[in-house]
Amino acid sequence: MKVSHLLYLAPLACAYSASYALADLNNLPARETPIPRTTNGVPHVQIEVEPVPEISEALLKRVSELPGVEIRPTVVSLPGALGFWVSEDLALARPEVIVGGREFAHIHPDGSLHASLSPALAKSAADKGWAVSHPWADQRPGWGGFVMIFTPVNADELDVVFDLVEASYEFVTGLDSSSN
Repeated sequence: MKVSHLLYLAPLACAYSASYALADLNNLPARETPIPRTTNGVPHVQIEVEPVPEISEALLKRVSELPGVEIRPTVVSLPGALGFWVSEDLALARPEVIVGGREFAHIHPDGSLHASLSPALAKSAADKGWAVSHPWADQRPGWGGFVMIFTPVNADELDVVFDLVEASYEFVTGLDSSSN
């Protein structure tokens, strides 16, 4: 990450702790910024949302540091989207929740993401304003927790969105990412 991007993020106070336990769904904070509108079909995208490039870059950096995760072009989303892939040497605890290949989540050019969460966490994330169910979430076994996570627009939201991506990784692999 560029130093200028770190300087951009440094002054922002973090109201949310990136270390809260998503296993305790009551700890997921309510999103404070407006909830974006989304399309009702596929492609499932946000409407009139501009990403903050520094926030998207910071998210990609964090995701790339998850054990066994590789960021590469998506196989299931829009051109320009980047997939978060679990390496072949990691076992998958829930392969049925993956949309394509070993891609457990992806980020769109607008900064929003699609990810597979546990159904309980997906519901909590939606209730707290962080996500919305994908239009096809109820059409395929295992996709009950498939959601769009809204574009993070500040450092506080970046922390929560990364924790949701990390929870997706842990849900799909069955691994505790903090112990690796």
